[in-house]
Amino acid sequence: MFVKDRMSKHPLTIGPEESISNTHRYMKEQRIEHLPVVDKTGRLIGIVTDDDLLKAEPSSATSLSVWEIHSLLDRIQVKDVMVREVITTTEDTPIEEAAHIMLEHEIGSLPVLREGKLVGIITESDLFRTFMELFAARQKGLRITMEVPDREGELAKVAQAIADQGGYIAACGAFAAEDPTKWGLVFKVRNVNRDNLTQALSAIEGANVLDVREV
Repeated sequence: MFVKDRMSKHPLTIGPEESISNTHRYMKEQRIEHLPVVDKTGRLIGIVTDDDLLKAEPSSATSLSVWEIHSLLDRIQVKDVMVREVITTTEDTPIEEAAHIMLEHEIGSLPVLREGKLVGIITESDLFRTFMELFAARQKGLRITMEVPDREGELAKVAQAIADQGGYIAACGAFAAEDPTKWGLVFKVRNVNRDNLTQALSAIEGANVLDVREV
């Protein structure tokens, strides 16, 4: 799965000379938290977020009147508060790499460029939806968490045990276990009896069933 499969195409943008009051209003109306800033040629020159706009607003302890505050906000432009050194990605970037970039740089979105042109944006919300899909969160079934030895053929044993019970795997994920000699597995399994499957998985040599629940 790549960024192009989950990004929002044709993203909304704003110009650098727009006031932050209008920009804030626009973002609230469109229910977005990240807004790419482009110049008249459509070239990406920055990005502005809800946090950037809030930081630019006067403190609640200010002695300015309401009218003075509005006048001040109308004079502050997007180019005064936007992030200029924008971290971007491409359409063919693997989704997990995009997530790693966002986590490493503590940012909530990545504009997507193709030959320097803005063609999309991927956000934390897009990644959360992808996470839910990968774990079949909206499908009913048995959610199984277990540990297996870190050696060849263990995943095949688990899959075979599930098939032998008449079940099928709707989703599967792996994670590093506390024990470095093992791997953690999370499955969403459908069309199977809970007790029978738990017993079958527990019978696999070296495996440890940690949690089984219907979701």
